[in-house]
Amino acid sequence: MLVIVVENAPERLRGRLACWLLQVRAGVYVGDVSKRVREMLWAQVEGAIGSGNAIAAWSANNESGFELATLGPNRRIPVDFDGLKLVAFGPDVVTAEQAPTLPPPPGFGLRKPGQRSR
Repeated sequence: MLVIVVENAPERLRGRLACWLLQVRAGVYVGDVSKRVREMLWAQVEGAIGSGNAIAAWSANNESGFELATLGPNRRIPVDFDGLKLVAFGPDVVTAEQAPTLPPPPGFGLRKPGQRSR
């Protein structure tokens, strides 16, 4: 399961996401795609988001049952708390430069040679 939420995204990005995922509300896309497709979609979001912001959440085999990634300025900042992802809510919008940088989740975008995506 993959959920991508975008705000202030260009129409071309919204259209591209709508090709692969179901748009259930304005800016909210849901689908069940492979890891390879998820990575391809997120790379397109990274390249086209411009001044907007985005968050992706997907199923994962961990304590919380999901992983997430964010792009762009937002008041909600994902924070790693002893291996558990929580969301801090700040009083002001935090830009990407001010936000604490989190490393990508283990295995995000990495495959061993010859390994197929799920």
